Amino acid sequence: MPELPEVETVRRGLQPAMEGARIMKADLRRKDLRFPFQKDFVARLEGQTVTGLGRRAKYLMADLASGDVLLMHLGMSGSFRVRNDDEKTPGKFHFSRNEDRAHDHVVFQMSSGAAIVFNDPRRFGYMKVIARNALDREPLLKGLGPEPLGNEFDAAMLARSCANKKTSLKAALLDQRVVAGLGNIYVCEALFRAHLSPRRLAATLATKAAQRKGVAGGAPTEHARRLVEAIHAVLNQAIRAGGSSLRDHRQTSGELGYFQHSFQVYDREGEKCLTPGCGGIVRRFNQNGRSTFWCLKCQK
Repeated sequence: MPELPEVETVRRGLQPAMEGARIMKADLRRKDLRFPFQKDFVARLEGQTVTGLGRRAKYLMADLASGDVLLMHLGMSGSFRVRNDDEKTPGKFHFSRNEDRAHDHVVFQMSSGAAIVFNDPRRFGYMKVIARNALDREPLLKGLGPEPLGNEFDAAMLARSCANKKTSLKAALLDQRVVAGLGNIYVCEALFRAHLSPRRLAATLATKAAQRKGVAGGAPTEHARRLVEAIHAVLNQAIRAGGSSLRDHRQTSGELGYFQHSFQVYDREGEKCLTPGCGGIVRRFNQNGRSTFWCLKCQK
C-alpha cells in the first residue's frame, strides 16, 4: 500500500493539472471500487472548480468551490496518471505501476485540458464526496492522529501518546491514532535510524516520572527526540526522491531512486548493517502480521 511519501508525491504531481481547474466530466466506468460510489457522486463533482489539493495522512483531499471535498484513497494498487490533450507530450508525471487500461475505473476531464485517470487493478481504493463542514464527523478521518510532518508533532506529543502503553514501539507508530500516515516501511526505517528496537515498549518514550503522572503530564525521553528526528528525516528524504506511485515520464528503469537504492534496513534481510562500526546483520521477523526488518545489535 502506498505510504505517506508516495501519496504526497501523487498530490504534487496532480496539483498542476487539477488545482484551479474545473471538473468538466466525471466518468465512472464501474459502480464501485472498494465501496459503492455515492448516488450523487458525479452530480456533486461536475462543473465544480478544484480550489485546492491537499493531503491528510494517506488521503488525497480536493477542495471544491461548492464547499464539498473529494476524498481519495489509493488502496493497495491504485495510482493516477495525467493524460494531456497532446498524447505526444504526456506531461511531467505519469504512473507506471499498471499499464492495463481495463483497470482505468475513474476519469476526470478537467478544464485545463488534462484527463485525470485512476487505475486500480485490485479495487481497494475508494473515493467519496464529503461536505467540508462534516469532515470532523467523517468515520474515515475521525480519530486520526497528528501529521508526522506537521508543526504539532514533536517529541513531547509522541511521548504523551505513548505514555503507559503496553504495546511495542512499532505497533504504536503504526497506530493511526498516535500518528497519521506512517506505514510499515517508514516505521522500520525510522526505528533503525533512531537505533531503537521495534520490540521496545512504547511507554519508554515517556520518562518514568511522566508515566506515574499519567498521559497529561507526559515528558519525552531522549529516545523520543531521536525517533521524531528520524521520522522527519526518512519521510522528507522519500518525498524529495519522488515516491513510487507517480513517475516522471522521462525516467528509465535504472532511475528508480529512493525505493531501489536508499533503504537502510527495509527488505535487506541477511545483509550487513549500514551503521558504521556495527558489524551486525539485518534480520526479519513477523510482528503483528507485518514483516519487521532490524539490526538487533545496534537497535536497542
